[in-house]
Amino acid sequence: MTYTLISVIAVSCYLAAGLILGLRLTNKTTQDSNKKIVPLILGYIAVGLHAAILFHNMFGLAGINFGFFHAVSLLSWMIALLFLVTAITKPVENLGIVILPMAAIAISLQYAIPSDHFLPSSARHLEIHILLSFLAYSALSIAALQALLLAVQERHLHNKHPGGFIRALPPLQTMETLLFQMITLGFVLQSLSLITGFIYIENIFDQHLVHKTILSMLAWTVYAILLWGRWHYGWRGKTAIRWTLGGFIALLLSYLGSKLVLEILLGK
Repeated sequence: MTYTLISVIAVSCYLAAGLILGLRLTNKTTQDSNKKIVPLILGYIAVGLHAAILFHNMFGLAGINFGFFHAVSLLSWMIALLFLVTAITKPVENLGIVILPMAAIAISLQYAIPSDHFLPSSARHLEIHILLSFLAYSALSIAALQALLLAVQERHLHNKHPGGFIRALPPLQTMETLLFQMITLGFVLQSLSLITGFIYIENIFDQHLVHKTILSMLAWTVYAILLWGRWHYGWRGKTAIRWTLGGFIALLLSYLGSKLVLEILLGK
């Protein structure tokens, strides 16, 4: 089986799983937990095939290829995997309507647009830092999607128009609890990522890294304030949503934003 065919199957499984979850959300008669088994199985098949694609495209004798679109594909894979693992025990499956199709798009972009940026064998000690960074981005990406969903839910409930979409979601308190659990996980991982960055990167404030470093530290500070506000003042609702999205924007710019400018726009 060629990797092109594997990619087609993975993309199809991602899209089919997202479509089934979307149909499940709009159909009031299929909201019991048993109905999420099929899309989750399709999702697990997709992430398994996606992992094989990443291994084939990113690992070689020249080192690990962390080109922009390879990095986007790896990040989308980690987000999808974390989502699927979380969905086994927590009612977050509706996030798959966005997460799974995005992973399908990432696979397509990885093949359609070549991007090479190799991490040489001599820099393999950076793998721990990179892995922690991607895991942190994955957890906080899911938290950002959760915050957007929470914002929609709050608005509909405030306007007293809880339609079928809103009734399909868990209670508001459960949604907020899940949000802060994911933020806490992402914050811990990001803290470890920053620590390993200072340890393994010789000059973390070098010219090509300074924007990434400052934005990462800014995002970390935003999430730290948010968690402190939640613990000390009981922050919730719009306040929690705004801080969550603010931290995520800074985090997104710190890695993918700087990587896009350096590799795609400037060709470095």
